[in-house]
Amino acid sequence: MELLNKIHNMAKEAGKTIVLPEGTEERTLKAADYALTNGLAKIILLGNNQEIKKLANEFGLLNIDKAEIIDPISFSEKSYFAGKLYELRKSKGLTLEQATGLIEDPLYLATLLIKEGRADGEVAGADNATGDVLRPAFQIVKTLPGVSAVSGAFIMILPEHKKHFGENGIMVFADCAVNPDPTTQQLAEQAVESARTAKFIAGIEPKVAMLSFSTKGSAKHEKVDKVVEAVAIAKEMDPELAIDGDLQADAAIIEAIGMKKAPDSKIAGKANVLIFPSLESGNIAYKLVQRLADAEAVGPVLQGLAAPINDLSRGCSVEDIVNMIAITANQANGLT
Repeated sequence: MELLNKIHNMAKEAGKTIVLPEGTEERTLKAADYALTNGLAKIILLGNNQEIKKLANEFGLLNIDKAEIIDPISFSEKSYFAGKLYELRKSKGLTLEQATGLIEDPLYLATLLIKEGRADGEVAGADNATGDVLRPAFQIVKTLPGVSAVSGAFIMILPEHKKHFGENGIMVFADCAVNPDPTTQQLAEQAVESARTAKFIAGIEPKVAMLSFSTKGSAKHEKVDKVVEAVAIAKEMDPELAIDGDLQADAAIIEAIGMKKAPDSKIAGKANVLIFPSLESGNIAYKLVQRLADAEAVGPVLQGLAAPINDLSRGCSVEDIVNMIAITANQANGLT
């Protein structure tokens, strides 16, 4: 699709290094080979060198030799990285012996490689649960300054006959994946981070709508107040951010309704980034749009970490991993 081609081309220009800790997983290896063949990113694979090369030969992969391969078990710098992890976590009770053991876990080593500037981002989850992927990220990389929680956005690519919505049929929905009941502050953070996702990954100029069951005070409720307060906080965080709310979904995306319900709004009827008031509403919405409107949902893109670490579904395809490698490279480019 046009947007995915754009994302791939942006990744090629970014020239970032992405670490793949599941280096012996078949889909991951095939995605790495594609990324290397097409110049999407430099790749670090974690796993046994001989096993990776044996599998690459079995799968007919021609460019795996272009990857840097690190075996966490025999890694020559294990002591150095164990020391770094120990210093980061000793206040939490981690011993040096425990740190040395954790270095042999590819998910921990991958995150430490990012922390040390050896890699720009990570893609994992084809063979690991979300909690296992994110735990080292929260412990080592942590969140961006001023961000208290991670959120998950989907880039929604609408079919041809729906291109009058969003930015030529491209929209960003958040949070659809991580935080069940965000605070007012966290809603504001989601808005700012989702705008960054729209700009640096989807390549669109963000127009952010904070959604509610009310438009401009048409309903009175503490949940409406929460959205209005979040808009004010988001504007303080990023004074240049194009954002408005409270807006109902139809007022946010349909120009005629936006003009009627919120005539003074610069966002109503033109929004391309939708911030949902809770995880349940965001998750339900993106799945409904995906299934009923035949939209393609790309993601989730994890937002708010100090470096891009993205989690895959264990049912992901090779194409999904390739796309996430490109997205992660673009996220890294947006953070530099």
